[in-house]
Amino acid sequence: MPLSGGFREVMPHWKVQPPTPGNAAGPQEFTLTSTAKAQVPEGRGAQPDHLGHVIFITAAAAMGGFLFGYDSSVINGAVEGIRGKYDIGSGALAQVIAIALIGCAIGAATAGRIADRIGRIRVMQISAVLFTISAVGSALPFALLDLAFWRVLGGIAIGMASVIGPAYIAEVSPPAYRGRLGSFQQAAIVVGIAVSQLVNWGILNLADGDQRGKIIGLEAWQVMLGVMVVPAVLYGLLSFAIPESPRFLISVGKIGKAKAVLADVEGGGVDLDARVAEIQHAMRSEHKSTFKDLLGSRAGFLPIVWIGIGLSVFQQLVGINVAFYYSATLWQSVGIDPSASFFYSFTTSIINIIGTVIAMIFVDRIGRRPLALIGSAGMAVALALEAWAFSAKTTGGTLPNTEGVVALIAAHCFVLFFALSWGVVVWVFLGEMFPNRIRAAALGVAASAQWIANWAITASFPSLSDWNLSATYIIYMVFALLSIPFVLKFVKETKGKALEEMG
Repeated sequence: MPLSGGFREVMPHWKVQPPTPGNAAGPQEFTLTSTAKAQVPEGRGAQPDHLGHVIFITAAAAMGGFLFGYDSSVINGAVEGIRGKYDIGSGALAQVIAIALIGCAIGAATAGRIADRIGRIRVMQISAVLFTISAVGSALPFALLDLAFWRVLGGIAIGMASVIGPAYIAEVSPPAYRGRLGSFQQAAIVVGIAVSQLVNWGILNLADGDQRGKIIGLEAWQVMLGVMVVPAVLYGLLSFAIPESPRFLISVGKIGKAKAVLADVEGGGVDLDARVAEIQHAMRSEHKSTFKDLLGSRAGFLPIVWIGIGLSVFQQLVGINVAFYYSATLWQSVGIDPSASFFYSFTTSIINIIGTVIAMIFVDRIGRRPLALIGSAGMAVALALEAWAFSAKTTGGTLPNTEGVVALIAAHCFVLFFALSWGVVVWVFLGEMFPNRIRAAALGVAASAQWIANWAITASFPSLSDWNLSATYIIYMVFALLSIPFVLKFVKETKGKALEEMG
């Protein structure tokens, strides 16, 4: 079986030349001239020599996703402790919780340009430092105002990691494995959510169930937020153990180092000169991506950028983060006792992990678009069932037995269909779909839109649910349905394609 990304000889004494100027063919199309040995890209489906090492590199880069999931969920365990400590109402408390998402948008919008200037690894290291500072500051705040500041700082780190993770993974992954390896980002997020819930549960037990109970001289909620310093430091240390992206190295003229990385991740049988020539040809007419490069003549952004924004926004507007930010509160609002609501929140995170594993198995087998369509249809049905069940909520704030069972099953099915589809494929798409010359900047804009949509859902759900919980889920169902024609009309499959073929 040929090596992934490898080359095969097709005719002796030929060499690969780039297309002549004005050739509108894609970057993979070359002209052959009879002066040297010919090699052209061969099947991209084989296993690289050091797949285990590639998996380690991918997992290290995906630690940023773990921190995103951890930070998103850990704050839920601290909510009542913060409320009691600073004696604030629900409105102010919600802003402290959601304000980190504004930082995420800022980090996502700026990470691309920074990565193009100083490299992908340096951005990971910067975000790791910000994560660490945020964790320490959040654990030791002087007042509510500086707690909000540390939350924003942590959000900036999350936004940067959310951009650089999928971009870096896409650039170091062999094409045949890029979908599965790109799935590590979402897998890390869902594992981070589950781990934070377990850590919070352990800390609460040590504090006798009181979020303001004392542990090592701090209140329990402070310890919860401070524990995040451990994965933050680990993320920083791992960033020193992985190589820089070969595409960035080529862009700054470090060809020898780029060849070493390509040989490491794609296998010793790859024609390194041809691979470098392939990447250089794709980059030859390019320059450092800027916001201006993303602009089109009429519709603001280029069409491909709008598609990336659409994917990001749809991922959030189906209401997925309601299941993780408000699940315990939601179940208690329909009559389920607090201990059971915690249990259902934990089982939701387990379902999330199972769905993500399913996506990782199938994303390179059946493709990104089919998974997205399956997920959209499944989410729409599950959300419709939830809306029906919540419409039976009594004046006493409970659900009848039948509707309660349907609501619980539908909620878990919703998370399952999201995890096996949009939770994974959006990150994979965003890492793959943009042309090289705008990839980093376009991914930053798309990810920034995702954080803004996330903030909108997070900030609006309490008011919407007070207004009409059933109608709120109908709104989410409508967005799930609208995502189907969006994918069918605008989103192209990227399965098995080299990044140099995108455009």
